[in-house]
Amino acid sequence: MPLFMDFHKFDRVSIEDVKKAHIADLATQGKYGVKYYQFWVNEEQGTVFCLMEGPDVETCALVHRLAHGNVACAMSEVEPGFFKLAMGGDNWLDEGLTIKEEGKADLGYRSILLIAITGYTLATGFDDLEAFQIPHWARDIVFEQTGKFGGRNIPWPHDDSLVTIFDEASDALNCAKTIQDKLLYTTGKPDVLFRIGLGTSQPVTAEGDFFQEAIRFSHRLAHAAKKNQLLIDSLTGKLCIKEIGELIRARLMNQNEETFLSEIFDVVEGNLGSEQFGVKSLCKSVGVSSPQLYRKITGITGRSPNEFLRDIRMERARTLLRQKAGNITQIAMEVGYTNPSYFAKCFKEKFGFSPSVVK
Repeated sequence: MPLFMDFHKFDRVSIEDVKKAHIADLATQGKYGVKYYQFWVNEEQGTVFCLMEGPDVETCALVHRLAHGNVACAMSEVEPGFFKLAMGGDNWLDEGLTIKEEGKADLGYRSILLIAITGYTLATGFDDLEAFQIPHWARDIVFEQTGKFGGRNIPWPHDDSLVTIFDEASDALNCAKTIQDKLLYTTGKPDVLFRIGLGTSQPVTAEGDFFQEAIRFSHRLAHAAKKNQLLIDSLTGKLCIKEIGELIRARLMNQNEETFLSEIFDVVEGNLGSEQFGVKSLCKSVGVSSPQLYRKITGITGRSPNEFLRDIRMERARTLLRQKAGNITQIAMEVGYTNPSYFAKCFKEKFGFSPSVVK
């Protein structure tokens, strides 16, 4: 049977209240072919997440309604393998309550570390530039450190970014800082450019999304970060307030900046194929003046709006080239360039190699 996870939001909630509701679920579920397994409670936020198996969403919700009347705000079907990667497979339970090894309630938060790494070279005499395009030594460092800090690597089919999920925000933060140091100070290796995004999220959103939007947001953080920088969302900062200390080569976002950044990416990604779409169009779409846009984007990314827009287009083009999604002319047009020669010039300025050598 399918596996589901739901999301409840209360003005006030206690662990004991949810335990009683879970017992009522267990007493009711048998006749409907539903199995309620466990739950996560965050008393401070008033959030509850329940894991269950059942024939469909409606039947699972019916058990809740008949057992105690607490109807979920949202419910999402989850793929078991991805669920295990996202939430972890070895959970401790106390009458259905998911707890950590030290006996504290697991609040359900998971932190997502996303790292985008590209090589950079001006060399032209190599038949195979893959070692520069995707520097494997750097990826090996990432995999080694995420494993040491207890991270679980998540498949990400959209590009070659590396995605890892952590149970603890502090582990994710310390892992990110260690990776930064090792990528910056490992000698005898080709130069790399990297950007790191770190975001924390609850498992199911009010829209019923299970971590996909959270991964997407960490991806946006990474691509908004300055060169070799770590960009951290506000919730991670709140959870790591004791560990975060003085930020070196990192920046902590606030909620207003996060909302603005999400809006910028939504608009840009929706107009990526339009050659006419530029800074003026972006200003109009998000409702800010050109000086305001410049100040906000430069403050977050260290790049002008023009540079930031170009970088998004170039990163998308590199991904499409690696995926063999079309020839150079087709891909150039997909990211808003009608002149393939100009596209190739901009691509080489960005990455140091021609789009024709991307494999």
